[in-house]
Amino acid sequence: MTVASRQAAHDRSNDGRLHAIDHAPGAHPRVAYFSMEIALEAGLPTYSGGLGILAGDMLRSAADLGVPIVGVTLVYKHGYFTQSLDANGQQHEAIDAWDPRARTHLLERIVEVRIEGRTVRIAAWRFDLTSALGHVVPVYLLDTDLEENDPQDRALTASLYGGDHRYRIAQEIVLGYGGYAMLEALGLIDGIATLHMNEGHAAFLVPAAMEARLRANGRDSVNADDIAHIRKQFVFTTHTPVPAGHDRFDRGLTSALLGEDRTRLIDRLGGVHDGSVNMTQLALRGSHYVNGVAMRHGEVSREMFPDDTVHAITNGVHAGRWTSPAFATLFDRHVPQWRSDNGYLRHAIGVPLEDVAAAHRAAKDDLFVEIKRRTGVDLDRSRFTIGFARRAAEYKRGYLAFTDLDRLRAIAAKVGPLQFVFAGKAHPQDNDGKAVIRRIHEAAVALGDDLRVVYLENYEIALAQRLIAGVDLWLNTPRPPLEASGTSGMKAALNGVPSLSTLDGWWVEGCIEGQTGWEIASDPKLFGDEENANDSASLYDKLERVIVPLFYNDPDGYTRVMRGAIAFNASYFNTQRSVEQYARSAYRR
Repeated sequence: MTVASRQAAHDRSNDGRLHAIDHAPGAHPRVAYFSMEIALEAGLPTYSGGLGILAGDMLRSAADLGVPIVGVTLVYKHGYFTQSLDANGQQHEAIDAWDPRARTHLLERIVEVRIEGRTVRIAAWRFDLTSALGHVVPVYLLDTDLEENDPQDRALTASLYGGDHRYRIAQEIVLGYGGYAMLEALGLIDGIATLHMNEGHAAFLVPAAMEARLRANGRDSVNADDIAHIRKQFVFTTHTPVPAGHDRFDRGLTSALLGEDRTRLIDRLGGVHDGSVNMTQLALRGSHYVNGVAMRHGEVSREMFPDDTVHAITNGVHAGRWTSPAFATLFDRHVPQWRSDNGYLRHAIGVPLEDVAAAHRAAKDDLFVEIKRRTGVDLDRSRFTIGFARRAAEYKRGYLAFTDLDRLRAIAAKVGPLQFVFAGKAHPQDNDGKAVIRRIHEAAVALGDDLRVVYLENYEIALAQRLIAGVDLWLNTPRPPLEASGTSGMKAALNGVPSLSTLDGWWVEGCIEGQTGWEIASDPKLFGDEENANDSASLYDKLERVIVPLFYNDPDGYTRVMRGAIAFNASYFNTQRSVEQYARSAYRR
């Protein structure tokens, strides 16, 4: 039986009403959260990196807090990709296929969108994020892989960030127009007060909502009152501090896929900019509340969009997801309220140093066992271990610590042995990102046994949970101001791992020098190789003069910094606080 025939049978037997399973009883959702990627749990490749991890953490905290919210994304049956590195450090990609039947259930609803004049049918799988108190946040994963669809349309929800501009815009049509239609079909849209667009990929929600308003009013033209009404429904979170990172589509291509009438409506709503359909501009023009994801990113965004009011809500991470078992046990013992109220982690400042150190040793042991299992490399647990893991992109400068190998060798010989653990994928089409991985590999070969360097393949949730907890220092080297927020250092802080980072993104707010970690001093007047040389020199100076001597010569002093990272940063940079801030500032109208 096809999905369409199952729906017909369902409608005949239930007079068109939804099964209870289509939406759990309880509070009607008031917020719909749309994101191109959402990291639901380990083993489900529905995300590529930080954007998806943030989305998953936000929705998990919403479940913890009982916020009436639903999530919408695409199913991505081929995932993002599985990464492998050859002997030369070259990245290779393979399909990361999964079967949604094993972890989700298929709803009995089909909706339709038009793409290039074809009718594309869309189904949805439901995944429930459930809190310890039983609150449920359903996430709907849209799926075009239906027998009734044209083969090219069946592939639209196969791969995350794959294909060309035509493929990308078609995916965003499915997310925006298809996602809105699915909420209508599920009987949810009337009760939803806020549609939250997590990045501009979901901006086709704005014309979809406008079309629904015009249909309801029996009109086909838009007036100023319509635009004002629609804007009240939308919240837009931007994550990208550089113009090149915002989706733009040729107007002719958009018209070919959506039709000229819809493209004219997008133009009327302010989404056509410099001759292209600009998804960020469409989201900006369509939203009553816009925010960046850190205080510094808010400043950068206001410079990019001077005609708009851009607020800032700094990202966080889900404490329950990213706290290692050893530290969870520690917090349960000393700060028992931490799970229900992450702010109580402030009281970690009174946890005995020896207990913090013991929890860290357990987390480090767990990481090193995993490294041995994955690579066969047996790292020395007594050595100062520096971790770096995030998407491999040139602006994140994963190679910065290897700018001067002789200086690095001298530091290790003079103040104490060092070792590095790296991880992270480069986008398959990002040759500069792949070059970063090769550069780290070349440095590892050149350093040999002087400094052990391990690059772990296929970075994903389960590995991240061990890595952010088991290293001694978290390194972050973005080129300011290109890091919108960054959340890996927040995860590390939950486990008492301090950061060494350039002052960008969240670290502008999180760095208390010598108490939560340390700053790599950048000079905003420098660029390119000069900037790299300056920043690497600052990195080396901090390691040689402050951090490594503290680790080896004053273990209690180093553990105090670890404890400070928990008390000052973990207690604030969590998605429980972020969700509450969105509820107070963005979702009220």
